[in-house]
Amino acid sequence: VVPRYDNTGNFYDGMAPVQLNGKWGYIDRTGKEVTPLKYDKVIDYSDGLATVMLNKKYGFVDKVGKEVIPLIYDVALSFFRGFAGVKLNGRCGFIDQSGKEVIPLKYDAVRSFTDNNLAVIKLNGKFGYIDMTGSEVIPLKFEKAENFNNGKAKVMLDGREIFIDQTGKELN
Repeated sequence: VVPRYDNTGNFYDGMAPVQLNGKWGYIDRTGKEVTPLKYDKVIDYSDGLATVMLNKKYGFVDKVGKEVIPLIYDVALSFFRGFAGVKLNGRCGFIDQSGKEVIPLKYDAVRSFTDNNLAVIKLNGKFGYIDMTGSEVIPLKFEKAENFNNGKAKVMLDGREIFIDQTGKELN
């Protein structure tokens, strides 16, 4: 069997990334190319959409290969529960699967939402957490902040590494 691609990835959501001559695209489980092999970078499908990058701009394609969210972003994270973190002109926030800005692009950095429906945000050198409505549920007061795991997150406050619960309360 002669390999057809220079590089392949694992199947996620029924699609796998493939690379040929330095360009990436996706195939379905039958081996059919569903996107043209034209992208500089691709990220696995999540919530039915995949993050793609071309000429240093990110956007999203659906499972039939259509660019459903234009490649305009400087950075784009994978979708999780209908939200994707994006960066445009130095500001970060979240869009929905139609490309609509649902949490304003006003932060210096964001991380993806996690299983507890909270996302790390950074503004003016401080970290905090927002919920899926965009409400800052744990204030921007930490020097560092990690994603929640099993109901707790590691943060740095006044130079001390501590764990907090989902309300921001310090754990012993």
